Amino acid sequence: MTTPTARIAVSGKSGCGNTTVSRLIADRLGLRFINFTFRSLASEKGITLHDVLRLAKDDDWWDRAVDNRQVALARSDGGCVLGSRLAIWMLPEADLKVYLRASDETRARRIHAREGGDLSEIAAFTAGRDSQDHARYLELYGIDNDDYSIADLVVDTDRLGPEEIAEMVVEELGRRIGAEGGHPVPPGSIL
Repeated sequence: MTTPTARIAVSGKSGCGNTTVSRLIADRLGLRFINFTFRSLASEKGITLHDVLRLAKDDDWWDRAVDNRQVALARSDGGCVLGSRLAIWMLPEADLKVYLRASDETRARRIHAREGGDLSEIAAFTAGRDSQDHARYLELYGIDNDDYSIADLVVDTDRLGPEEIAEMVVEELGRRIGAEGGHPVPPGSIL
């Protein structure tokens, strides 16, 4: 499969596996991995993620800074895998738009395993963050991130490992790549 110019957008809420799966896909296909997030911006600015989230509630500069940076990176030369909560909406021209979902319990357990802390506090924080994110995305962009009907592929990640999910995405991309020169075909095309 020739994929040097393929652009894949992977979205989902925190704890669904966006970053891990996106990185695996990029590695398998030899594509750039792009995952510039609030966490990345917090690190760049020398503040905590909680501080960025608090500031972003009242100042849309934070959202726009992250979103503009990652879209600019994704639209630069060559193919890529863009993994972010809004990737499928912010990069509508992606050759494959993937939405990862998982139960709230699974997401909280994954975040707990990654970051430590109290599981019940993580679950409460994650639920609050989901609600805040949803309201911000609607206000800033008119995006309802609970409506992922624009995704070409929706994967329930509760019972799947990252390798399995990455393989599903690679296979779906393969189905969408045309025979002539490896050019992507429009979504909905029958191969």
